[in-house]
Amino acid sequence: MVEEGGYLSLWRGNGMNVTKIAPETGIKFLAYDQYKKFFDDTHSKLDIHERFIAGSLAGVTAQTIVYPMEVLKTRLALGQTGQYKSITDCARILIKNEGIFALYVGYIPNLLGIIPYAGIELTVYESVKKAYCQSSGKNPSEPGIFVHLGCGTISSTCGQLGSYPLALVRTKMQAHAIVRGGPHVSMHQHFYNIIREEGLFGLYRGFTPNCMKVVPAVSISFVVYEEMKNILGLTSN
Repeated sequence: MVEEGGYLSLWRGNGMNVTKIAPETGIKFLAYDQYKKFFDDTHSKLDIHERFIAGSLAGVTAQTIVYPMEVLKTRLALGQTGQYKSITDCARILIKNEGIFALYVGYIPNLLGIIPYAGIELTVYESVKKAYCQSSGKNPSEPGIFVHLGCGTISSTCGQLGSYPLALVRTKMQAHAIVRGGPHVSMHQHFYNIIREEGLFGLYRGFTPNCMKVVPAVSISFVVYEEMKNILGLTSN
């Protein structure tokens, strides 16, 4: 990548990534708090399975709204230097050449992956934080930055372990769509090809660099989320 486009090529598609992650994270946290109210208005007596359902629904809601941005991010990241003039240019070319439905390529495996990921991530985060607060005798809003950071790291890692194979297949489907004149490959075929050629461990190819990116990003987002709640005078349960 550096030889082809210089060191800045390592940030190719990052503008779209930042544009996507802001509304996605905001919608996810908002939806999670709203879905929890279906089970308990105080949020304090939710069982693990209720938190998991609320987290999964929040993830599905956020991903459905912002998914076209995910496709554009992948296209920009995989494109050559100078291939697209801007995010809007990438969207225009994609729709013109492949139709509007190209913005939802890989949506099904992404949806199947976000259900366990968001459910596990949010459930583990709140469960670990709650367990710590109960053992230390602190309120949920008092643990501190490092506790929130640790809880976020644990929850993000657990979520990634449970959903990464589907995220890998989603990316493969998005990348495969770039190949002109190539045969259509379904989600099941991608799974079969990976296992046949690389074995079960092939479903976790790229897991380490993904965790190096996702785990600190998610952990930091939880810290900022909790700190902003304290600044705004909102309570945690």
